Amino acid sequence: MAASYISVPRDLKKIKNKVLFNMSKRQLICFSIAALIGVPVFFFVKGFAKVNVAVMAMMVVMMPAFFFAMYERNGRPLEVYLGHFIQAVFIRPRKRPYKTDNYYSALERESEAEREVEKIVEFSKNKKKEGKGIPNAKGLKPKRAGGSKKHHKGGKKV
Repeated sequence: MAASYISVPRDLKKIKNKVLFNMSKRQLICFSIAALIGVPVFFFVKGFAKVNVAVMAMMVVMMPAFFFAMYERNGRPLEVYLGHFIQAVFIRPRKRPYKTDNYYSALERESEAEREVEKIVEFSKNKKKEGKGIPNAKGLKPKRAGGSKKHHKGGKKV
């Protein structure tokens, strides 16, 4: 009894959908772009040089598109790696000093904030007992929204 077995890859993320000629959509687009650029270069160079030189020129022009179509490492295509390289070399600063957020200084800032809140609460309790308004964060009375107590009409005091 002959049993037929089909090997199934364990990682299904590595499986690509094939569109045409057993190529993925990405590969098909990149190869088409390479052909659209490489074939005219071949005929242009063939007009004034030997066929061998024209073929080499065509290959040199088409190679970047082939790399974009075929290169993939750790599930990332070539343009992702090129983007990271450009950021690391040209965009980000060369020297990036290591800055830590010291745990002790963070605790110090938190305790300072708590002390400030306690002062505000204590001050507001004292003012309420005296019958005065609630202070703002600096311990001062807030400004009135309407301006002064007197109303103005047409530039004259009433």
